[in-house]
Amino acid sequence: MAKALMVQGCTSGAGKSFLVTALCRAYARRGLRVAPFKAQNMSNNARVVKGGEMGSAQYFQALAAGVEPEVRMNPVLIKPEADTKSQVVLLGRPDLELSRLPWAERKERLWPVVREALHSLLEDFDLLVLEGAGSPAEINLKHADIVNMRVAKEAGARVLLVADIDRGGAFAHLYGTYALLEPEEQALVAGFVLNKFRGDASLLPPGPQQLFELTGVRTLGVLPMWHTHGLPEEDGVLGPHPSQGAGFTVAVLAYPRLSNLDEFEPLKHLEGVRLVWARSARELAGADLLVLPGSKHTRADLEWLRAQGLEEAILAHHRSGRPILGICGGLQMMGAALRDPEGLEGGGSARGLELFPYQTVWVREKVQRRTTLRLPRLEGYWSSLSGLEVEGYEIRHGRTGEGGLVYAQGNLLAVYFHGLFENEGVLEGLFGGRAPGLEDTFERLADFLEAHLEPGVLERLISEGVS
Repeated sequence: MAKALMVQGCTSGAGKSFLVTALCRAYARRGLRVAPFKAQNMSNNARVVKGGEMGSAQYFQALAAGVEPEVRMNPVLIKPEADTKSQVVLLGRPDLELSRLPWAERKERLWPVVREALHSLLEDFDLLVLEGAGSPAEINLKHADIVNMRVAKEAGARVLLVADIDRGGAFAHLYGTYALLEPEEQALVAGFVLNKFRGDASLLPPGPQQLFELTGVRTLGVLPMWHTHGLPEEDGVLGPHPSQGAGFTVAVLAYPRLSNLDEFEPLKHLEGVRLVWARSARELAGADLLVLPGSKHTRADLEWLRAQGLEEAILAHHRSGRPILGICGGLQMMGAALRDPEGLEGGGSARGLELFPYQTVWVREKVQRRTTLRLPRLEGYWSSLSGLEVEGYEIRHGRTGEGGLVYAQGNLLAVYFHGLFENEGVLEGLFGGRAPGLEDTFERLADFLEAHLEPGVLERLISEGVS
């Protein structure tokens, strides 16, 4: 039996993370000890696990596989702070020295860590389901590859190549990607998958057969478009479907460096709740609840919201008596001042929104921990949560006020932990409903995958191969 199966994409957003999650659950249901692995993930969505933090996608993939998430499953996490600046998290911990190096100079420092994590997981599990990044055919970046075909060759993995057919040009994407691979890399490609299909399936032929004649690789499945699958998406704020219809409107400020947006996934599935991503004062108008989410660069995002005219819109929302929630970076923005004496976010200081009197100072040591706490007595809109025990996680360099995790005044609430809306008691108290549980979501993902792949293909992929 093969020890590794890899999903690579023709583009970003093709559905790699979705497919890996479904595969992890499908193979775990077959009695295998399965683990996910992504050598390097670029995302500001992270979860705290034993050893530090890891990308949210691999966290959920591990849960789908039925194993405890750990930092080896995502040894390198790149957290963008600006267009040309990022923080490198190595095996769960921020490495400020590596973060200062130019991108091209990091490879030789990172590959030994990736390789060791990969081989240790191969020893510990029956099967690894690996995820690539972007495309393996990005020929301008291939010399520095530590996440696509270099990993596939190191693990001896068979590769599924997935394309987003909704973009258009999927057959060209698949053929062009395959053609740009080296012959030894082409030999690893075990099948193609068309994802996000909608329309008349009878129009697809003879495309898959012609693609087979050109490459010798068969199309193993066509996955329909499925917006309501319930899996938190890494780039969900970019999608056109946060939630549909009318109802109680929750507006989340979508500033450029927002982080941990996956924690809002439960709100998409609550009856009578409408979730919107707001980038302008117009999009905030009429919101019932305003949320300032986490941020990887709080001061820059605070400057951005002021430039967009959003500060006055936020203050007007507050003056109207409607509730506001700040989470982590949002909590910091809601205070009186932000100071960065060590230059972790560029240095200097800034005025906050002055909704609370506290100040925030950035320090070098990063807080990374799971948190369980009982909420204090709350007022106004938040009163139904008084005394509720909640779980969450903290990822931050900031230190605020006297070190509290919860600040509240009337309809204002600011919390220093992520995951508030992932607590059933919170959803019931605020919205009178429940979102689908993760276990149900994982089962539905696996069922969906098996219904739309060729019968028996999952077994063949880890036995003799299929190409």
